[in-house]
Amino acid sequence: MVNSLSGRFLILTTIFVMLAEVLIFVPSVARFRESFLLTRLERAQIASLSLLATDMIDPALEEELLLNAGVYNVVLRRDEARQLVLSSPMPGEVSETYDLRDASALTLIYDALSRLVTPESELVRVIGSPSRDAGLQIEVTLQTGELRAAMIDYGLRILVLSAVISVLTAFLLFLAVRRLLVKPIKGVVSHMQNYAAAPEDAGRIIRPKATVRELREAEDALARMQTELTQALRQKERLAQLGGAVARVSHDLRNILTSAQLFTDRLESSEDPVVKRLAPKLVNSIARAVSLCESTLAFGRAEEPAPTLGHVNLAQVVDDVLEAEHLAIGDYDVSLAADIPPNLMLRADPEQLHRIVSNLVRNARQAIIGSGQPGHITVSAAAEETVWRIEVADTGPGLPPKARENLFQPFRGGVRKGGSGLGLAIVLELVRGHGGTLDLSQSGPDGTCFVIRLPMGDLS
Repeated sequence: MVNSLSGRFLILTTIFVMLAEVLIFVPSVARFRESFLLTRLERAQIASLSLLATDMIDPALEEELLLNAGVYNVVLRRDEARQLVLSSPMPGEVSETYDLRDASALTLIYDALSRLVTPESELVRVIGSPSRDAGLQIEVTLQTGELRAAMIDYGLRILVLSAVISVLTAFLLFLAVRRLLVKPIKGVVSHMQNYAAAPEDAGRIIRPKATVRELREAEDALARMQTELTQALRQKERLAQLGGAVARVSHDLRNILTSAQLFTDRLESSEDPVVKRLAPKLVNSIARAVSLCESTLAFGRAEEPAPTLGHVNLAQVVDDVLEAEHLAIGDYDVSLAADIPPNLMLRADPEQLHRIVSNLVRNARQAIIGSGQPGHITVSAAAEETVWRIEVADTGPGLPPKARENLFQPFRGGVRKGGSGLGLAIVLELVRGHGGTLDLSQSGPDGTCFVIRLPMGDLS
């Protein structure tokens, strides 16, 4: 109850209403005290007028008038002279004098609080203005015991009434908050739990129906998010099914193409001029198909294995890559170069590092060959504070806009015709596995440059 939204509203409302009533209580008690004293002055004025109506009055009647007025004596000033109209023996000396004619609100509040905290009954003089212009001034003397008792009784009634009002107000607010806020919020939470049980079920998406604007906006936002998530899950499921099918097809197709590749090797030794002319093209086509199948299967694995880190000489890895690329270049006008310090040691997985550099160099070589223009590929490395910076730059035609927009996205970032776009996606995954980054620092008519940053780590 206490930890619920409605319960806290109930407690806070009770506290705030009580606080408001306390702030009202103080001036109310001050006003009650003033009214009490003014009533005593009015009674005293009536008693004095009764005496003035006759020349003489019986002492017993005078005592009864003072007792009824609740005062010990009455002094009336009708002109310049003050006249003691009614009097009786006083039990002591006057301790305080209160002038109600020009008393400010703060003065009345202060006097009221002072009276409440003073338990002893005191004899005080009260000065006021006679009602209906029956004189210039009237003074009475009275005991404060009855005044304080009346103030306490009035204050207790005010506090009880305040408590009842605060509890009633808090209860009504509790019901209102429960109806307008808590119940709709619980409904939203229930919808979220129901949706979380089967997010692919579109029938579980919340239907906004709140009447409170803020809650309606929250329900609308939740409905949009659930709709997008359901669609994304459906698309992911379809892609997963498609990926499984592609992987199975690629596996079987690779085996078929590998067998075909073995047969085509014999065609190259044929003496038939037509076969000699078409065989290399057939071999290249089959090789590309096998490469595409292998790339698809490699990417389709759940994830790349974690790198087995060791001390690797980068210059040797790059030399192996460039040597293999020299064979692939053949008669094309593409030159390769390396600018690697001979003793540069990296903490990396040698096999994965070879794949990283090989993919980037192969992409650069294919881009230059595809352009039909001569080109140059350079692999360089240098220290950069806490990381090793490895660059693979070429003087090729640069990446087209579509490839730059979908960079590192599998099946979308391919550049050459028939390419899968898996190479860069695989490279990025391998680099991240080493705790590094892969960025495209430049791509344009002057060439393309990829930058790999690998943490130096501890080589000791």
